[in-house]
Amino acid sequence: MSRILVTGSSDGLGRAAAEALLDDGHAVVVHARTSARLAAVKDPLDRGAQGIVGNLANPDEVRGLAEQANALGRFDAVIHNAGVIGGPALLPVNVVAPFVLTAGMERPDRLIYLSSSMHHGGRSDLAGVDWSGDHESRSYSDSKLFVTALAAAVARLWPEVSAHAVDPGWVPTRMGGPGASDDLRLGHITQTWLAAGANEQALPSGQYWHHQKTQTPHWAVHDERFQDALLSSLADYTGTTIQGGSK
Repeated sequence: MSRILVTGSSDGLGRAAAEALLDDGHAVVVHARTSARLAAVKDPLDRGAQGIVGNLANPDEVRGLAEQANALGRFDAVIHNAGVIGGPALLPVNVVAPFVLTAGMERPDRLIYLSSSMHHGGRSDLAGVDWSGDHESRSYSDSKLFVTALAAAVARLWPEVSAHAVDPGWVPTRMGGPGASDDLRLGHITQTWLAAGANEQALPSGQYWHHQKTQTPHWAVHDERFQDALLSSLADYTGTTIQGGSK
């Protein structure tokens, strides 16, 4: 069985993923923004899950989360589930946080990043991007294009790590809203399947998934020049780098 961290697991798809992984016997670490939010995952904690706390909108707290996670030992997999749909935290939570956590944690065997079909509408233009969120410089679609390209970049730079992006569908979570048309029961299946290492040797790294089937992502996702520009821009903002080479 695997040790798996799920970010943003106090509700929604993250909570569903954490509970499904516990059901399958995995050692799960849940994450919440605050200690009060961690109380919302009392049931998984009572079942043996461990918890870490930190605000993903704050890069310093994200570094602290990486330290908390590393103190628990090396993970087999991390599901970068947490996300927001708008507001000042859009880029910090959806892009900066998974970048900083990826760079700061001891490399796991598997990394899964939550994307969206809306990434197809994203713009591969980094000019003037404000990673701090102080100025609204990018859309939700842009943020999901960026994190999908991040997954592909990690897959390229770290060949010993299996890295994937997952579109969970438009599901009726708090973020998706009650009008969402996809099946909530399927929303967490692909990321938990990948995190558990199912058929790991048969799955090429760097794929974009929807309901356990690979899809074709935005053209920029596998453009190495765009990947490098994205990593460089994030490194300039955070002072943190993701470099190639074995661990």
